[in-house]
Amino acid sequence: MTGLTSTLSDRQAVWAFVLGCVAVTAGVVAHLPMFAMARAMHYHLAGMPMDNVMLGGMALIVLGTLVAAYGLLPRNVAAQRAAAADIVVAAPEDARLGAAHWGLMAVLVIALVIDVMKPASLGFTVPGMIAEYGVPKKTVSLVPFFALAGTVTGSVLWGWIADIYGRKASILLSAVMFVGTSICGAMPSLAWNIAMCFMMGAAAGGMLPVTYALLAEMMPNRHRGWSLVLVGGLGAVGGYFAASGLSAVLQPIFGWRILWLANLPTGLTLVVLGALIPESAKFLLARGRVQEAEAVMRRFGARATRADAAMVAEKRGAHALTGTMLYGKLAALSVCALSWGFVNFGLLLWLPADLVAKGYSVGVSSRLLAESALIAFPTVFVAALLYSRWSTKWSLATMIALTLAGLLLVLRLELAGSGSPVLPVALLIVGTNGIIAIVLPYTAESFPMRVRGRATGWVAACTKGGGLMAQGLTISGIILSMGVSSALVMIPTALALALVAWFGRETRGRDLRDLDVDSGQIGHAER
Repeated sequence: MTGLTSTLSDRQAVWAFVLGCVAVTAGVVAHLPMFAMARAMHYHLAGMPMDNVMLGGMALIVLGTLVAAYGLLPRNVAAQRAAAADIVVAAPEDARLGAAHWGLMAVLVIALVIDVMKPASLGFTVPGMIAEYGVPKKTVSLVPFFALAGTVTGSVLWGWIADIYGRKASILLSAVMFVGTSICGAMPSLAWNIAMCFMMGAAAGGMLPVTYALLAEMMPNRHRGWSLVLVGGLGAVGGYFAASGLSAVLQPIFGWRILWLANLPTGLTLVVLGALIPESAKFLLARGRVQEAEAVMRRFGARATRADAAMVAEKRGAHALTGTMLYGKLAALSVCALSWGFVNFGLLLWLPADLVAKGYSVGVSSRLLAESALIAFPTVFVAALLYSRWSTKWSLATMIALTLAGLLLVLRLELAGSGSPVLPVALLIVGTNGIIAIVLPYTAESFPMRVRGRATGWVAACTKGGGLMAQGLTISGIILSMGVSSALVMIPTALALALVAWFGRETRGRDLRDLDVDSGQIGHAER
C-alpha cells in the first residue's frame, strides 16, 4: 500500500508540473496577438494599452508557475535533509567516462547556452529600446541594472531551492520561469520591461552554480576540473554567439522584442531536456527512492557511503590556507570576478549601442559580434586542456591577461577612431569566457570545506556585482566613452592578474581533502 501511495503521489506531482507548464505556455501565447498586430509599425508597442487577454495571460503565468513548483516540491523536507546529512556519493578516482557522463555534459552545455544568451541579449536590445521609447541611454540602463539585480537575487534563491527541490527540479523550475518571462517582448511600457527583466534575471541567476553542483556530484574526481571548465566555457561562448546570431538574423525583421519572445521556444527546450538530466543520487537516497538512486549510480559509476570523522591533522601544510594566504586568495578571486562583471555586463553590453552610434546598422553590428564569438569558440577547448593538463592557477592568469589585451585593443580602436572591432571583441570574449569558466571551479578547488561554500558564493556574487556597478554609473548619468571605460577597467583587471599570480595556489592533481588537512579541519575517512 505504501508503494502504491508513493507512486500515486509521484504521478500527481508529474501531472501538476505538466499542467503548470501548459498554463505558463498558454499565458505567453496570449500576449502574441498584440505583438502580431504591431507588424505595420515594425513591432513598436510603446503606449499601446494592455487588453484583458494579456492580463489574463499574466495571471495564467503566475498560477502555472506556482502549480509547477508544487509538482516539484518534495514532501517531508526536514526528514529528507536529515537523512542526507552524512551520505557521500562519489565516483572512484580512476573511474572512466561513459556515455552517461558525456550525455550529461552535452545537455548541460545546451542548458547553459540558453541560460547565458538571455543576459547576453540585453546589449542587443538597448538600441531598439532607446529608439522606441525615446528615452536616454541612462534610463534604458535600468533594464540591465534590474536584470543583474535579479541574477544576484536568483543566485541566493536557487541555491536554497536546489538544496530542497534537488538539482534537476531547480533547473526545471528555472526553465518554466524562463518561458514566463517571454512576455517581456510584448510589454508596452519600459516599466513593465524593467520588472520582467528582473524576473528573467532571477530565473537565470542560479543556473550556473546549480549546473556546477550537479556536474561535480556526477563526475569522477580526476575528470571534475576539465569537465567543469569545458561545460562552463562552451555555455558562455555559445550563449553569447546565440544572442548575437539571433539578433543579426531576427532583429532587422522583427525588432528588438523578438529576443525576449525567443524565451518561449528556448525555455520549452530546457523543459524537454530536463527529462535527460538525472537527479542527484544523494537526493534520491534521502527521499527513499533507493532503486532510482542505484540506477543513477550504476550509470555514472558512483557509490554511496556514510562519512566518518577522522583525526585532526597533527601538522598543517607549509602553505596552510589560513590568515594572509586565505584572505589574499579570496581578494584575488573577488577582484577577478568584479573585473569580469565590468567587462561582461558593462563594456560588452554597451558595445552594440556604441557601434550603432558610430554608424553601423543593428544587423551589421550584431554580425560583427557574432563573428567575434565564433572566433572565440575553439579557445574553450584550449582553456579546458590548459586547466586539466598544465596549471589551474596559470590558466586563470592567462585568461585574465587575454582580457587585459582585449581592453588594450578596444582602447586603441577608440583612439584611432576607425578599424574593425572583431579582434578586440574576440579577445574580450575569449578572456572573459575563460575567466568565468575557470574562476568558480578554481575557487571551489582552492578553499577548505569549512569556507568553500561561502567563498564560492561570494566570488559568484562578485561577478554580478561588477555588472551592477557598471550599470549604476550609467544610471547615475555618468556617461563614459568606450575608450575611457576600457582604460578604467584595465586597472582592476591588471590588479587581479597580479594578485592571482601572487596568492594563487596550484590545485591540479590535488585531492581536495588535503585542503582540509592544511586548514586543520576534521575530514572524512572515505568519500
